[in-house]
Amino acid sequence: MAHDIVFFLAPDDETAATARLWGPGEAFESVTCRFIEPDSAIAEWDMYFEEPSAEAPPLEQLLGRAWPEWVTAPLNDGVEVFALPKRLTRALANASSAELEEPAGRWTTPLWSEDGDDMTGDDLLAVLQGVARLAASAVNTGSGLYSWSF
Repeated sequence: MAHDIVFFLAPDDETAATARLWGPGEAFESVTCRFIEPDSAIAEWDMYFEEPSAEAPPLEQLLGRAWPEWVTAPLNDGVEVFALPKRLTRALANASSAELEEPAGRWTTPLWSEDGDDMTGDDLLAVLQGVARLAASAVNTGSGLYSWSF
């Protein structure tokens, strides 16, 4: 599980790749959260906006999805930079706050450990709303939406 996750805007993949070593920092507009798996979150959000459902998808259905593409090849240091799919970026950009509540709730459920302890202290609805604001900016400016994690 990634410890630090930053969703950020960049004009293109090449620029996003420059964030690989040290993270996006203040150079990029961003939303930060902790202790989630960004690739599975991105895949689940994409699945939700393609096929809305209050239920989280079965693991085998989620694993059968196309996963976000790496902007830089992963190394053994745990750092990953993913590009969010354009269709997901558009869907998030066009989603109302109310339309973000269901996927945020659905996303929260698997983040609880078996003994009921919260695995992240972040307000996941606020994170998703922040990512949606970044998506709207990406659509309006022709930028890309990315995630960096360590």
